[in-house]
Amino acid sequence: MKLWFRILFIKLTWRRRSKVTIEEVSSVTLRVMPSDLDVYKHMNNGVFLTIMDLGRYDQGLRTGIWQIWNKKGWYPIVVNSTISYRKSLEPWQKFDLETKVVGWDDVAVYIEQRFVRNGEIYAKAIMRGRFLKRSWGTLTPQEVMDGSGGWPGERPELPKWITRWAKDTALPKGKEPAPSTWD
Repeated sequence: MKLWFRILFIKLTWRRRSKVTIEEVSSVTLRVMPSDLDVYKHMNNGVFLTIMDLGRYDQGLRTGIWQIWNKKGWYPIVVNSTISYRKSLEPWQKFDLETKVVGWDDVAVYIEQRFVRNGEIYAKAIMRGRFLKRSWGTLTPQEVMDGSGGWPGERPELPKWITRWAKDTALPKGKEPAPSTWD
């Protein structure tokens, strides 16, 4: 429920922001709302992750790929993410949420997102995502890229730390056993 008004804001205003291409950084300006705060009166750490959805949605709309995916019955899901916090965002402060596709491997797409205020990074995250079909099944990142109009130029090379992070944080596939044992 927390995001419905902001989702509506993105949906109603994305055309007023400049179009972007898939390889560019997209940015949307938001404000810290009272419902974003925790008991310490700054934006709650979990809210950062929730708001990141808005940046990816805005990017998808402004590149035109969201509309393509919708027609094809494709949708993205977050597989894993990590975020580093540097400074607090306080009530009513404006900030820019910057979003950029940094690359993909055979399984997932990687997106970096930054919370920026006055040109300074307050938090930075990396998100690993997959694509599903409403009709059932998964898509490879290459199928998504090809079906979305392709990537202009050469495919970006993933930084080595992202490749290690993806491997080190992976859980077994959905149908494989994943017992909760503490070593």
